Amino acid sequence: MLRPHQEDGRYTETTVKLDDLVPEDHLVRKLDAAIDFSFIYDVVKDLYSPDHGRPSIDPVMLFKMYLIQYVFGIRSMRETVEQIRTNVAYRWFLGLSLHDPVPHHSTPSKNYARRFAGTDVFHQIFSRILKEAFEHGLVDSSVLYVDSTHVKASANKKKFTTEMAEVEAKAYQQELEKEIERDRIAHGKSPLPSEKKKKREVKVSKTDPESGLLVKNERERVFAYSYHTACDRNGWILQTYVTAANVHDSQAFFVLFERVKREIQSCPEAVCVDAGYKTPAIAKYLLEQGVKPIWPYTRPKTKDGFFRKSDFVYDEYFDCYLCPNDQVLSYSTTNREGYREYKSDPAVCRSCPYLHQCTQSKSYTKVVTRHVWQDYYEEAEHLRYVPEYRELYALRKETIERDFADMKEKHGLRWTHYRGLEKNEAQAMLVCAAMNLKKLANYLWKAKHRPFFSFAWLPILPTFFENIVYLWNKMGFRHSSETHFVNSLKSPQMIALYFNFARKYASINTSISPSITA
Repeated sequence: MLRPHQEDGRYTETTVKLDDLVPEDHLVRKLDAAIDFSFIYDVVKDLYSPDHGRPSIDPVMLFKMYLIQYVFGIRSMRETVEQIRTNVAYRWFLGLSLHDPVPHHSTPSKNYARRFAGTDVFHQIFSRILKEAFEHGLVDSSVLYVDSTHVKASANKKKFTTEMAEVEAKAYQQELEKEIERDRIAHGKSPLPSEKKKKREVKVSKTDPESGLLVKNERERVFAYSYHTACDRNGWILQTYVTAANVHDSQAFFVLFERVKREIQSCPEAVCVDAGYKTPAIAKYLLEQGVKPIWPYTRPKTKDGFFRKSDFVYDEYFDCYLCPNDQVLSYSTTNREGYREYKSDPAVCRSCPYLHQCTQSKSYTKVVTRHVWQDYYEEAEHLRYVPEYRELYALRKETIERDFADMKEKHGLRWTHYRGLEKNEAQAMLVCAAMNLKKLANYLWKAKHRPFFSFAWLPILPTFFENIVYLWNKMGFRHSSETHFVNSLKSPQMIALYFNFARKYASINTSISPSITA
């Protein structure tokens, strides 16, 4: 029966606690319970005057406003403040009552651009949240997943100037030059003379000069930044590094990896990267530290119908190459890029029946190059065939690629909100801190309400089931009935296994489920 509402409840006065209006399983409650935010006072105490000026807004509230923006993927701080005014869950998270005024949107924005500029405040907050995840045993830093994603800059792609800029030296340039000099001397060659600094033509944005031009395809060109990021096998972001989009991944890798080592205070066992990081320098850098580089197969770039480089066999003892026609390509020189050049005898190649498949050189000379660090590269290539490493590489789509997707779709990093490297790196730290905090909050909440389904069980579940299968086979129940299976689970051996499993679980993380030790 149609009946109109008897009373307009919009003007009814009532007494209610804000705490009663926020559901028990709301994300803000999980965030608030995951970590004690009072550590922020120690982080920012040197940035505030102890006895001068007007009273400031609580810095914990200030950073919680940043976290609200990035955890919930709100587009701007202005919109964040508007939502805080009407969203009781956000007010509860900030500690505001229904009548307390919300700080003006310019307050967090100006603090971000002025007070916190040039400091490592955002990095300290990121590190503190990650440390909390480490203490709960949720992070597995034995394997790193490294990649980069491009984020469109706040810059007009049509407003730029063309300038001549010096080519930046590679991160390993000095070490490479020394290796080239040693290699040339060992082959009886004189060291190369000092090279003049090269210059190249670059397009510099008038709006954001620190961004870089990204050529996505033949038609689309935009100014952007590259967010180089490393995570573990569970998707926890361990570190991030922002560069202009025209900086190659292989150049930024060294800085990112050193940051990760400082963050986790150890060296990982393996690093999974894509084809953009397949260089001899990275292979050498990782293998010398005892780290296994895991990268994909890349198809040869040889023209169709021509011999591939793999068709030429390297003889390490005589330091030469053998072509498919069993002719020798002897060492010629080592160039500035660190490649040894091996050249064929043109008198032999001129009458070779495979010449049309070998080279198009007008001088009838085939040149094969080999990097001075090629041995490291080939060692890394061999690791591709190890089944364990192939399985690890397959997890990239579930780890680093998933993190990038979440950054852009859920946490407001589809495009940059600030201009300049420093501000964008601070934003990257905030976004990564927000993602880790959200993951930490959800894990701890699930562990508290469903302890037997917590993440801490996963590392020892394979061993547990392996022991079950071993005892099952040892007791002769390979083809027994269901009754025998149930009886075997009640056996003294199985009961001992249960207790050992429970003790091992408790040693992994007693804070997640302390009742398991009872």
